[in-house]
Amino acid sequence: KFPFAKTKHQLFLPLFPMAIESFDFSDYDVVISSSTCVARGVITRSHTLHYSYVNTPVRYAWEFSDIYRDSLGSNFLFRAIWALSMHYLRIWDASSANRVDFYSCNSQNVRKRISKCYARAAKVIYPPADTTRFTLKSKNTEDYYLAFGALVPYKRFDLAVRAFSKSGRRLIVAGSGPEEQKLKELARGSHVEIRGKVPNAEVVRLYQGARAFIFPGEEDFGITPLEAQACGTPVIAYGRGGALETVVEGETGLFFREQSTASLLEAIEEFETLDWDTQVCRENALRFSNEIFKEKFTESILGAFENFSKTGQA
Repeated sequence: KFPFAKTKHQLFLPLFPMAIESFDFSDYDVVISSSTCVARGVITRSHTLHYSYVNTPVRYAWEFSDIYRDSLGSNFLFRAIWALSMHYLRIWDASSANRVDFYSCNSQNVRKRISKCYARAAKVIYPPADTTRFTLKSKNTEDYYLAFGALVPYKRFDLAVRAFSKSGRRLIVAGSGPEEQKLKELARGSHVEIRGKVPNAEVVRLYQGARAFIFPGEEDFGITPLEAQACGTPVIAYGRGGALETVVEGETGLFFREQSTASLLEAIEEFETLDWDTQVCRENALRFSNEIFKEKFTESILGAFENFSKTGQA
């Protein structure tokens, strides 16, 4: 109900912990939180199982804090406020870790972060890719590469734009976010097209027509490479983070080892020398289907609740 809360929610980040703690869950036997920021900090009673599916410990407070800080520019006041806010958020985030009775998470990558930040174990349950909506390409591949997602600093779309501007190859960047104008300026005069937000049906067509999907950032898990593979499109990804768990090198894509223009360009050149099987890409994505996720997630929650009911520990 605060002014600008719906359009400028980032301004209220220091208040997020208090907001999530204000919910009353005293009447519930089970609370399931899906958390990328503060959701897993809810307060529950001793008789309530709190099962948390963590997509990542607070990204801008821990793993990518420096990237978000640098995106603020050189303004001393903004950077000082950011540093103080993140310091407070890290303290709260770590101190609230034991409010959760059972942790699960979306990747081995995030499991390691949970262990480091919270000193807690977590069960990996890969999130679902919509393999029904994203289907195998039925037409010939077109002469473009694709990058798609929220245009935010840590996803490093700027790296893809710089690489393709230098190579002369065609790149389509689809998605919206605070980096959109910056990317348009970087792409000016090149073969790179910044499409902005596109309709859902167009996203599928772009995946299906692309020579390869470009994934230049380090992600917690990263669902878009799986959506591309479900369409039969191989992936060129930065070789860190969740992509290492979703892309099979040499079969469904390639990795570049350094987050640099030169390393990405080298991977693109290698990609062009190889043959890619659309069906193999599709079969890899099917390992992450909705049905498999539902089965494993349900099994995990029921098991945690059974143990909690018997012993008071999940």
